[in-house]
Amino acid sequence: MTSFEIIEESENNIVVKLKGVPLQYANALRRICLSGIPTFAIDDVVIIENTSVLADEGVSHRLAMLPLKTDLARFVEPSACDCHSDLGCSRCRVLMMLDSGNSDTTRTITSQDLSSEDEVVKPVNPSVPIVALAPGQKLKVEAYARLGRGSEHAKWNSATVAVLTQGNNADEHILAIETVGSLTAGQVVKNAVEELEKRLDEFQQTIAALS
Repeated sequence: MTSFEIIEESENNIVVKLKGVPLQYANALRRICLSGIPTFAIDDVVIIENTSVLADEGVSHRLAMLPLKTDLARFVEPSACDCHSDLGCSRCRVLMMLDSGNSDTTRTITSQDLSSEDEVVKPVNPSVPIVALAPGQKLKVEAYARLGRGSEHAKWNSATVAVLTQGNNADEHILAIETVGSLTAGQVVKNAVEELEKRLDEFQQTIAALS
């Protein structure tokens, strides 16, 4: 008999017991939790002005690696969007702006300085340093975030930790997940189960078409 039991759960961590689930399916679920769930990340940066000591590429990389809160109910991956546009639309991308302004003192620009056009999609942690600006230096950028998966790039990983261990009985496995904060731990597991079911259905259809 197959069962799914939550042993521990918090916003960013969850431990579940899988009973009667074959090891290969349990491991597939682990991998999907880690890098198979869509999350938001900055994928395109337009540098309007950068007089900091950090090169444009460095600024873009730091922005791209910021974990962003994700809403899967209102947004879709670009490949599934009806707009079929490289620029994206309101259903598949979110515009973010960063304008440091002018200052006569040395200061550190953090993720809190990144404003989003969407009330949900914004940095998970407002205190992540992006660049230090000396007096007179300025940074102004436009950044575009979209949904992607960790299998494409690590910046879209939905979890930082996904560990599968043997339970007390031979048919039990313990799955422990720690998220990056883009989605809650419960959302990651729920979406991973749905994604695994979808992939298995697609695989069965492919096999049926070949027979």
